[in-house]
Amino acid sequence: MRIAVVRVNVDPDSARTPAQLRDGMAVLLEVAGAAGVDVVENDLAAMPGNRREVELLVAAENGDIAKETAMELCARVFGAAPVPGVVTFISRGTDDDAHGVLSGFGLTGDIVRTPGDDGFDIVYVTLREDDLDRIPESRVHTALEASLNCEVHIRTV
Repeated sequence: MRIAVVRVNVDPDSARTPAQLRDGMAVLLEVAGAAGVDVVENDLAAMPGNRREVELLVAAENGDIAKETAMELCARVFGAAPVPGVVTFISRGTDDDAHGVLSGFGLTGDIVRTPGDDGFDIVYVTLREDDLDRIPESRVHTALEASLNCEVHIRTV
């Protein structure tokens, strides 16, 4: 399962006091932990009023599901309507990460990992040639290499 980093502005109107923000963060840590979600501990009161964002680490295959989970937790704790921010994924260079990159492009493919001569993995990704008609191979290749941090070869069928 992939880990999404979901950013949520929990005080978009800058209406909360420093004490309310600190108390809310403490409650969020508890509530999120009970839900199996990690929270990056930040001092919300020290952040600029328009950027009081929490970062939640949510196990999910899909960014929308991760965002929904994070928004639900933040709304429960902070009350007012939180504002979703950017969703990214932590990459550990696994095959799940490769499948996640492909799904981000709307692709599916086979992934085979082999050890290289220099001790680094080489990942072979097999995609349908028709899929690469709508998405340039170079974009897919670059995204896979960045996510996996290893040599990637794309084969088409």
